[in-house]
Amino acid sequence: MKFDNVLSEINGFGKFQTMIVLIQSLSRMTLPCHFLLNNFIAAVPSHHCDLSALEDEGVFGNLTQEQRLTVSIPVQEDGTPSSCKMFPEPQFNLLSNFNDSDLATVTCQNGWVYDNSTFKSTLATEWDLVCERKGMNKATATIFFIGVMCGAPLFGFLSDRFGRRAMLMVAYLATMVFAFTSAFSTSYVMFCIMRFFTGVTLSGISIISIVLSVEWFDIQHRTFAGVIVSLDWTGGNMLLASIAYFVNDWRWLTIAVTSPLVLAVITWWWLPESARWLLANGEKEKAHFYLEKCAKMNNRSKCMAEITPQTLTNAVRVKDEEKKYGFVDLVRTPNIRKLAICTGILWYGVAFTYYGISLNITGFGMNVYFTQFIYAAIELPGKIMVYYFLNKFGRKPGQVGTLLLTGTCVFINIFVPQGLWVFRTIVGLFGKGLSEASFTIMFLYTTELYPTVVRQNGVGYTSFVGRLGVSIAPLIALLDVVWELLPAVIYALVAVGTGLVALLLPETLNVRLPEFIEDIEKPRAELEGESGNPLKQADENRNGNGTVEVT
Repeated sequence: MKFDNVLSEINGFGKFQTMIVLIQSLSRMTLPCHFLLNNFIAAVPSHHCDLSALEDEGVFGNLTQEQRLTVSIPVQEDGTPSSCKMFPEPQFNLLSNFNDSDLATVTCQNGWVYDNSTFKSTLATEWDLVCERKGMNKATATIFFIGVMCGAPLFGFLSDRFGRRAMLMVAYLATMVFAFTSAFSTSYVMFCIMRFFTGVTLSGISIISIVLSVEWFDIQHRTFAGVIVSLDWTGGNMLLASIAYFVNDWRWLTIAVTSPLVLAVITWWWLPESARWLLANGEKEKAHFYLEKCAKMNNRSKCMAEITPQTLTNAVRVKDEEKKYGFVDLVRTPNIRKLAICTGILWYGVAFTYYGISLNITGFGMNVYFTQFIYAAIELPGKIMVYYFLNKFGRKPGQVGTLLLTGTCVFINIFVPQGLWVFRTIVGLFGKGLSEASFTIMFLYTTELYPTVVRQNGVGYTSFVGRLGVSIAPLIALLDVVWELLPAVIYALVAVGTGLVALLLPETLNVRLPEFIEDIEKPRAELEGESGNPLKQADENRNGNGTVEVT
């Protein structure tokens, strides 16, 4: 496997790679905007039963608004009016401080009145998804992530079969169609259907973009590639908070966060196909074309003098044209089967914990927009530390450590009183940063573990399992009716358990990307032995004319 030698010679970390990252940043920044969109479009503002029917009948006379609420709406334990109950008849005796604890109540008879000071319109206010129907509001996030879950293996298979670049354009166009249509939904059912398919297509953008980026970077800079690409998520997170602050109508907010894909479609024309994928699939002419473009942009054109399409066939073993790789190949042989099981558990646990924390931004007593922005900003220093940690200590200790510490932070907040909201917020933000760090490591780690011929299938499969965890995460929050602390306990236990499973995975620091399943099945020492410095190896292959002999 000498492809990395070729990539190092033409500079596997130059202007060409920068262009790839920047082009894809437009589309990748829309991912967190949609994945965390429910924090805003499904927000539930303060509400109480609609009393307009009683007002029209003149029952209240000259009572003030506060007095009308007092005689019509029972008070909750915290002293605020009930959101879901009302008295069958106005209780005027409550104006004289009469105790209402023994009075009969009924559910709201004429709908609800919502506080529009923060959100002009949300799914909850649009279709009254509150009280007995609050589960339907939570279900919108679950339905979206089920779509993401289904899209992962679909686009993983398609991009391994038809290429990264073409399927990325399909994902761009389809996402715009479904997302814009969801913004004009006329019913709850229509919205759920459109959000499901939006999730399917966004999954394609998510898994294809990370693989396409990493496959163009050389060994020394794969860590940088994985981390720098993940910064798009942090930027998109902060962008979501900023846009949502100014656009507080759920329909226009959906349109606003989808709009960057229009620019992504335009810039797609400058995006290259993965030369690694092209070579593995026998398309040496196209691979040579893109490698020449890379060399020219990185000012290394002279290095391509002796590298022809024919010599490139020796850089990577060409896939048997009759062999069609699929998901079955992920469990066909022992080592890759073990890899599939462990990475599946890893993705489930990391995604489950991350979104369990990220979709609960109202539990710290701060403004929802400020909390979202701080949650995003805390990821930035975490990712910078991840970069240096991964380069020095490797992927495995980083993955294990971040998961165990995330679980520890969640456990700590279980025992901290709600009144100490400053301390709770600090611990929560630390846990959020660690959970995001584990997500960043996981994407890079998984991409390096799977061979080229099934890399997108592998990432698609693991993303499928991960999105299963994401789909369940919002529903876990509903278990607080059983025990208030049960959701937090579950999130913490899953994080710790997943960290222990990560101990079973091999290290990939300074190891060549495997190309075929046979590379996974050979002893790990062989891959590590082949992973010496590509620049040094390339220098050893130079002939007397100073050109490179690819063998």
